[in-house]
Amino acid sequence: MNGYSFSLSGAALEARASGALFWPERRLLCVSDLHLGKSERIARHGGASLPPYETQDTLSRLDAELAATEAETVVCLGDSFDDNAAAEALPDQAKLWISRLQAGRRWVWIEGNHDPGPVDLGGAHLAELPMQSLVFRHIAQPAQSGEISGHYHPKATLSAKGKSITRPCFLVDDERVILPAFGTYTGGLHAHDTVLSALMRDEALAVLTGPFAAPIPMPR
Repeated sequence: MNGYSFSLSGAALEARASGALFWPERRLLCVSDLHLGKSERIARHGGASLPPYETQDTLSRLDAELAATEAETVVCLGDSFDDNAAAEALPDQAKLWISRLQAGRRWVWIEGNHDPGPVDLGGAHLAELPMQSLVFRHIAQPAQSGEISGHYHPKATLSAKGKSITRPCFLVDDERVILPAFGTYTGGLHAHDTVLSALMRDEALAVLTGPFAAPIPMPR
């Protein structure tokens, strides 16, 4: 099984092992925090020189998810680029790749805290996207229902037989889902952090990504 199926405000959704969220009824694929161009931004600010492969790797995995789901709509939940300059500095090959992925699809860029301004790429650029009983936005807001967000890059640790593994994860309860970061060069905030504990209900699950989607009680 490649995903964990659940319902949010009457919508049947799938938390996929890749870290993407799929809404089969609407043929909609949602990803969060791609952070394209992060290696360029770090180098520009005098940081470590990282191998600039992360954009290619992130787009390759997104390409695979679009092929697997045959999604007709794509929602990128903010921080799609590490900053506006990183978006402008994307190699032509990456820009052409994005254009190819957009062809024949509705594509929505949700504004994030890293990329608040418009980018010179196709698709719509929105602060948030309401759709039926759901709302897509970058940062979760208290006392919401049917909310799909990202921003926090949640991760959780699964321990078994004396071994433990930490992976990016979805956080899911009856009111909201927080997506993991889809980008290759992204860190994460542990699910037991007080910020995430305050947002999620007591019965929330953490759905770990990886070879398969693994739901566990959200660590507290």
